[in-house]
Amino acid sequence: MKTYRQYCALARGLDLVGDRWTLLIVRELLSLGECRYSDLQRGLPGIASNLLAQRLREMEDSGLVRRTALPRPAHATAFTLTARGAALQGVVREFVKWGAPLMAADEAQDTFRAHWLMLPLRGLCRDNEPHSGRVVVRVGTVDDGCDITADSGTVHVAPSHPAVDPVATVTGDSAALVALFTGQLPLEASSSSGLLIDGDAAAVRRIIGGMPTAPNESPLNRSAQGGPTKDGGPR
Repeated sequence: MKTYRQYCALARGLDLVGDRWTLLIVRELLSLGECRYSDLQRGLPGIASNLLAQRLREMEDSGLVRRTALPRPAHATAFTLTARGAALQGVVREFVKWGAPLMAADEAQDTFRAHWLMLPLRGLCRDNEPHSGRVVVRVGTVDDGCDITADSGTVHVAPSHPAVDPVATVTGDSAALVALFTGQLPLEASSSSGLLIDGDAAAVRRIIGGMPTAPNESPLNRSAQGGPTKDGGPR
């Protein structure tokens, strides 16, 4: 592990998480929870297998990641964040907000995974009908996506699960997905912008956050604001 050799909290923190791919591994584990090696490979397109193994060893040695052996029939190794690793959630959340303005430029060649939206959606989504019962909206697919549950004023965003039966599913163009959930794309214009909403569109409308009040504020910065949004996890 490279080190800056500086007696500074920022430098020492970067000694542990400043290498390429490390924070993206943290993103996967914060979003998905326990992950097998193959899960991390799917969520980190472009990483070499030997580099992923090296990063995981370094993170384990640093006390950020814990590995466990899954019982049969899985017979595989799984990785989770330790309490120290999970404490990076606030750092990652702030970095997502800081990087949000860069999302305005949609690079066609960039890879996209729907589950990457989980962390920002935990700040963006809200229950616009807090007196209504439980609904689940899926973004993406059961293999790569997230399930957004709105129930009596609370919102929970979790990895898509085959046992969950959503009332609506939203799939399609990545930039349009971001625009829809940041309030920049009206729901009525979603189909003409490359999105497919299968099911109850009213349920989708229920969980979409509004535009930010400040004209120069990035939409993803809504996660820093107060309000009724809850994600079922620590803020």
